[in-house]
Amino acid sequence: MIRKAVIPAAGFGTRVLPMTKAVPKEMLPIVDKPSIQYIVEECVRSGITDILIITSRGKEAIENHFDKSPELETALNKPGKESLLEQVQGISRMANIYFLRQKEAKGLGHAILCAKEFTGDEPFVVLYPDDVIFGEKPVALQLIEAYNQYGKACVGIKQVAADAISKYSSLKVDNIDGNVYSVTDMIEKPKKGEEFSLYSILGRCLLTKDIYDILEQTKPGAGGEIQLTDAMAVMAREGKMNGVDFIGKRYDMGNKLGVLMANVEQGLRHEEIGADFARYLKDFVQKL
Repeated sequence: MIRKAVIPAAGFGTRVLPMTKAVPKEMLPIVDKPSIQYIVEECVRSGITDILIITSRGKEAIENHFDKSPELETALNKPGKESLLEQVQGISRMANIYFLRQKEAKGLGHAILCAKEFTGDEPFVVLYPDDVIFGEKPVALQLIEAYNQYGKACVGIKQVAADAISKYSSLKVDNIDGNVYSVTDMIEKPKKGEEFSLYSILGRCLLTKDIYDILEQTKPGAGGEIQLTDAMAVMAREGKMNGVDFIGKRYDMGNKLGVLMANVEQGLRHEEIGADFARYLKDFVQKL
């Protein structure tokens, strides 16, 4: 049973400036919830009970969001406010949520290395907060099921456009069964002609304790930072990694267009405002 997850949330969010000068990118809303809440909800739906969120200076709003709010709860403890009170109280009760500050910006690999004491010898899921993924079955659960079947570290993968692969990692893959692949090598941000395939890691990884020994030996790579991809590439070459071509709709919340797409598409599905929003959009589009 996999019960632990790590959410690395220490990045600056430079792609969505100037908003993120004052607001952590993980707190950017999708309709009426901050995007990181959807990540935590995915963990809970996948059976995960203990979550470590790795933050940095200026990210106190994330901690406040998942903490109890006695003053707000008191204000909502009135007739007619029962639903709102239940929503607010439920946020702090979703899971056992812990916080650790990454004191220096040394890269995603360093952030995961900071989680070593938290995860111990247990396998754990890493969920990138930039990638909010909606679907009937949570992607974290899809990875957990693949791990339970094959006993290997596992990454969530999708094909990306040929002209975009240079912005992502490129994986060397061989199909095992259905949407599960053996991952035997990878390269980060390949130059033209260096690609293994158009499959890339998008937003989710399930890692084993093996990653820590490798990360401790990993030297700074792209951007002078310790890259998690470099360490995972070692695991792949050692035959210790699979990939799941996951089912779900992904939104890049580190991208301004992605933020707008998430709000429009999920707004249309929102049970409270969806119908009214659809009518508004139809009227608005006719005027373009």
